[in-house]
Amino acid sequence: MSTISSAQIRGARALLKISAAELAAMASVTWKTVQRMESVEGVPPSRSGTLERIKAALEQAGIEFIGDPLTSPGVRLRLEKEFP
Repeated sequence: MSTISSAQIRGARALLKISAAELAAMASVTWKTVQRMESVEGVPPSRSGTLERIKAALEQAGIEFIGDPLTSPGVRLRLEKEFP
């Protein structure tokens, strides 16, 4: 299972032009959880699959996570025509 960093979460939200509250709704987590995950350095600690839910919600919206989450975190937005 791959993981994502707080920088990747922030970058993905910026690409999608969504708020932390919108991401929280997409991932079925609280706004405070998104804020907490974005505020740490590196990979946020996660329990009960919370980080995985956030990652899945962003991927569903068209985000592709690239690079190593610790040394070269990156994100890119797939165009709708590229979706499976």
